[in-house]
Amino acid sequence: MADLPTRKDEFGDRGENVTVDPSLVFENPRLRNAYIALQAWKKAILSDPFNLTADWVGSGVCDYTGVYCARALDNKRIRTVAGIDLNHGDIAGYLPEELGLLTDLALFHINSNRFCGTVPHKFIKLKLMFELDLSNNRFAGKFPEVILKLPLLKFLDLRFNEFEGTVPKELFDKDLDAIFINHNRFRFNLPDNFGNSPVSVIVLANNKFHGCVPASLGNMTGLEEIILMNNGFRSCLPEQIGRLRNMTVFDVSFNELMGTLPEQIGRMVSLEQLNVAHNMLSGKIPASICRLPKLENFTFSYNFFTGEPPVCLGLRAFDDRRNCLPARPLQRSAAQWPLPPVIGVSYASPPPPPFY
Repeated sequence: MADLPTRKDEFGDRGENVTVDPSLVFENPRLRNAYIALQAWKKAILSDPFNLTADWVGSGVCDYTGVYCARALDNKRIRTVAGIDLNHGDIAGYLPEELGLLTDLALFHINSNRFCGTVPHKFIKLKLMFELDLSNNRFAGKFPEVILKLPLLKFLDLRFNEFEGTVPKELFDKDLDAIFINHNRFRFNLPDNFGNSPVSVIVLANNKFHGCVPASLGNMTGLEEIILMNNGFRSCLPEQIGRLRNMTVFDVSFNELMGTLPEQIGRMVSLEQLNVAHNMLSGKIPASICRLPKLENFTFSYNFFTGEPPVCLGLRAFDDRRNCLPARPLQRSAAQWPLPPVIGVSYASPPPPPFY
């Protein structure tokens, strides 16, 4: 009996009718499912300028461009689709629900394309997903909460899309190693459980994460890089950040942070790059910061600092412009040397934040 077409209504409105030619022979049922998933995806592609999917024909799905097979984790005798990499393909289209048939998929990389729409609900079936990279596309809508249901996920990259709304606090309870959600339209306050995240790298830049930098940040002792620039944070930096002994990059530039730099930053012994520029910080720079053994670049321009220890002048790279530092060049005019600034007061407009 000939195989019937895959039922579209099983996959919701975004399913594609895929008919399996009965003459096709597959190594195993999972590769047959992979064929259905990939043919549905091919139907959902509107433009493929580099013809990356041109060879997505026939039952040999392991030979398709960008498709990688490996032995199944639960059955070493059979091959399954374990990875998809279509990075930099400039492909336009959307992700059909049939991709949920790729139940052995561990790696899904489609950055730098023109995929739009939302993340399929059927991704909930991808229980082996380890790396998910949807960056540099045109995805929109709310944070794809199906991601929270992927138990083995370690690497998440959603940057440079059009996602909006809040980010569920449950994201920071997941056992992830890297989170990149910068350059979207997310708006919310970082929750108190932010510090529960075991990530080594987290980039939240260029969203609208208003509110405070939570003190729980100090609990992220495995953290190596954090980029919080251009988010509208309004608070003091918590002294608990001194616990971050593995931190190499700390960037909170282009926010509305106030108060002084915590002396405890001088305990961040692995720090190589520190950027607190374009805030409303004041007081004196702690000498302990400039004595950090690995610090190579310290940027604190466009603030209201009034004291800079001589040891800072010996750093390989530093930027102290537009502060209130006596005898230093390119400082604010005397008329701009007020009491520590307050939230809501507008000072000379700084240049826009860099493109990260």
